[in-house]
Amino acid sequence: MPEPVYTEPLYTADDMRGAEARYPGFPGTAPELMERAGAGAAAVALEEFEEANSWTVVCGGGSNGGDGRIVARRLEEAGRRVRVVDAKSGDGDLGDADVIVDALFGTGFTGTPRDDARALIEAVNEHSAPVLSIDLPSGVDASTGESAGAAVEADLTVTFHARKVGLVVAPGRFHAGRVRVADIGLESESTRVQSATPALLGVVPRRGERDNKYTSGHVLVVGGSRGLTGAPQLTALAAMRADAGYVTVAAPESTVATLEQRLLEAVKRGLAEGADGTLAAGAADAILELAGKASAIAIGPGLGRGDGPSAVVRRVLAEAELPVVVDADGLFALEPGDWPAPRVLTPHEGELGRLLGRDSKEVAAHRLAAVREAVERFRCCVLLKGPDTIVAAPGTGEIVVSLGRPSLATAGTGDVLTGIVAAFLAKGVEPQLAAAAAAVAQQRASVEAPQHSGLVAGDLIDVLPQVLG
Repeated sequence: MPEPVYTEPLYTADDMRGAEARYPGFPGTAPELMERAGAGAAAVALEEFEEANSWTVVCGGGSNGGDGRIVARRLEEAGRRVRVVDAKSGDGDLGDADVIVDALFGTGFTGTPRDDARALIEAVNEHSAPVLSIDLPSGVDASTGESAGAAVEADLTVTFHARKVGLVVAPGRFHAGRVRVADIGLESESTRVQSATPALLGVVPRRGERDNKYTSGHVLVVGGSRGLTGAPQLTALAAMRADAGYVTVAAPESTVATLEQRLLEAVKRGLAEGADGTLAAGAADAILELAGKASAIAIGPGLGRGDGPSAVVRRVLAEAELPVVVDADGLFALEPGDWPAPRVLTPHEGELGRLLGRDSKEVAAHRLAAVREAVERFRCCVLLKGPDTIVAAPGTGEIVVSLGRPSLATAGTGDVLTGIVAAFLAKGVEPQLAAAAAAVAQQRASVEAPQHSGLVAGDLIDVLPQVLG
């Protein structure tokens, strides 16, 4: 039986240049590769838009434009009417096309399009015809997904050899439409950035006959405050459904009665709290005592903000000698530390922006760079949530998880993810793989859940056993 494929390579511009350079006879064989690329793109174009008769192919001056001209020739050979618009000519007339082929820029593009190219990109976007982009939507950086200026809004992208980072990481992913890969005969390469597959769930140990509730993973959830009891409940339930054998919830004493109403299987421990209903700084002593029997901690969901919760987070991270996943309010005012055990931070763009002293829009525009900066700053595993979840850790590449539905953009799904990460850490999975596998589980749950419209976080928990099975 073949080994499961946990991840697949995502290529940068440098990765593609390296793969081409290793092709026998290169660069003398470059025209051969270009012909294959153009032929592959034309075949997809004719398959996807078989009824289209009138085509406009917008060609730049580089190799991507060369691919586009081969596409144009192949379309003409198939009996289609084709108009080629050369970017250098200054001709911005796209005509009455049924389909527009975007072949302005390819993997080598970086920065901002020049004014003439920007005008063409805007004309393509304003046209009513569907757009097929060659390799990358023009204006998107293949290596990062960044788009510093105008970028084509493609309905379909035909990329060569393998998917590029810029087709999977936002904002580039939002420009790509559906993505199809055309094989041009290059050998597969190992790349720094990898895309997770559903098979990654195979790294998580399954409960065996010799396991008991403690060896299956004991998760300690620290969170909750007055009026914010839902978040730690979601985290605890998710940890249990992610196959943790034992879950303890440590929360302010005044919230325990509320937690008892829903968390039947979890053990509850009331902690010292302040007048505002958040944990008092002294609660850290009890938490660290409880941690002595746990195998992983999830801290932050519903924790609230203030001096007490911040002091608790600092002490737990500084002293707990077991893996900790930090989310939500646990990330507020977080500072780097010399931590004694693995830590996993799970921010969204706003939280990561606050941690790095950046605006959330800046993080959104530079997701890969932001998560790398966070790893360097905090020296731990960082999971940046979003439509493409990026998981990075010191000394390794990044794993991108892009398997879910837009329905995940709803309150509480981050709390669910935290519980799954904690469960996998409690089972002894290495932090980056635990975080990436948890993102796979959560995103696959969004696909398996019967509710795609109107999905709520609890729906994910209900289908987790099915996903993990």
